Amino acid sequence: MEYINIFVKAIFIENMIFAYFLGMCSYLAVSKTVKTGVGLGAAVIFVLGFTVPVNYLLENYILKEGALSWLGPQFATMDLSFLSFIMFIAIIASMVQLVEMVVEKFAPALYSSLGIFLPLIAVNCAILGGALFMQERQYSNIGEATVFGLGSGVGWFLAIVAIAAIREKIRYSNVPAPLRGLGITFIITGLMGIAFMSFMGIEL
Repeated sequence: MEYINIFVKAIFIENMIFAYFLGMCSYLAVSKTVKTGVGLGAAVIFVLGFTVPVNYLLENYILKEGALSWLGPQFATMDLSFLSFIMFIAIIASMVQLVEMVVEKFAPALYSSLGIFLPLIAVNCAILGGALFMQERQYSNIGEATVFGLGSGVGWFLAIVAIAAIREKIRYSNVPAPLRGLGITFIITGLMGIAFMSFMGIEL
């Protein structure tokens, strides 16, 4: 039940886009078509689902104060938490590099349409945000951290696919000239954020 609670909260209540506005640069730039939105969203799910639990293990068995006690009593007081940021980013960057290689190999059309925004997942604040939220919330086991990572990825995926579908349809609408492009996209994103706030009443 706790896993379901974490998963649903990560998707709807604590959505990376609509609750924290993390990852907005990729969200706005790659959401012009549903195809590219689905491709980038799937990559984000994969990267978050992998890096959050790996960073959880890194945090709890290497970086945190006393985490190295398994090596011996002389390491029980060692604190490497000052390395958290750089180690989290290193894990994320290596995972993104793997995703980039796989997409380029098996989906070259998607790779070219995503352009620079695929490698930029490495500096996507939603990905680092997932690791830092995991650190802040101190999940009790790796299962909870994994579910949180996957839920956050699914929430980001839903956000970018939803806005991409709306942007595809809105091309045929009579949008006032000053609001065309990013203007109307920001307005729609704000309205979707307000809509997602209605999920805050869910109790699991």
